[in-house]
Amino acid sequence: MMLKHSAGKERKAKNKENRVKYFYARDNDFPKTNNEFPLEFTNKIVCADSEYFLRKLPNNCVDLIFTSPPYNFGLKYEEYKDETQWKTYFDKLIRIFKECIRVLKYGGRIVVNVQPLFSDYMPIHHIISNFFMENKMIWKGEILWDKHNYNAKYTAWGSWKSPSNPYLKYTWEFLEVFSKGDLKHEGNSKNADITSDEFKKWVYAKWDIAPEINMKKFQHPAMFPEELARRVIKLFSFENDMVLDPFNGVGTTTKVAKELNRRYLGIDMAEEYTKKAKERLKEV
Repeated sequence: MMLKHSAGKERKAKNKENRVKYFYARDNDFPKTNNEFPLEFTNKIVCADSEYFLRKLPNNCVDLIFTSPPYNFGLKYEEYKDETQWKTYFDKLIRIFKECIRVLKYGGRIVVNVQPLFSDYMPIHHIISNFFMENKMIWKGEILWDKHNYNAKYTAWGSWKSPSNPYLKYTWEFLEVFSKGDLKHEGNSKNADITSDEFKKWVYAKWDIAPEINMKKFQHPAMFPEELARRVIKLFSFENDMVLDPFNGVGTTTKVAKELNRRYLGIDMAEEYTKKAKERLKEV
């Protein structure tokens, strides 16, 4: 009996060895040498198309990318039509995200806040995640941002009191988290500014954070709150790291990055949003 038990344990151990972690990303060809971020673009907010502006940056120079792309919901943005054909939308998004992968450091992280368009049955968060996995990025996890806004835009029930076609309702959005090349992000432990209580609370991947209440003030239809950016930046980067937002909008990411002693670059196509983002930096 002992021999059989021992053989069974050996087989289990062997099977575990054969299960390679993130096998889909193992054969990547990412360069491992990280580069300095250009001084001329450090701590800047620029009005530009990220697809083209990011080409000015060298490979492997950004520590953390935190962004929330337009959701293609038909919202009214400055200088952007948020209701295009899905293929056109994803083609553009993918071109920008390919540049993001290129400029991200080996061991760097990208965190994308996104909400599926349930009315179109379009799982944007899955499509984006599949893209990153196909491009050899390591899926680090998924965070649920629960806004608890039960009454917001949820008047449709589908087939009322019938299993025919009920409409599922959500009070949360998703944050998809990916790493490039390695799950470990190198940094000096002295530059880790997250507290013990914050760490214990935030690694539990369901964050209860109220929605942004100042969207009318900034005339932007889809802002995320500063608390969301604060948690992402402190959990996934060190002080003095370089933080990039290629869809910077009115500058929540860049404002919080400056508050937390990170370097930053924010890019947005809308001139009006860029002005507001620069103004918000003066508050810090």
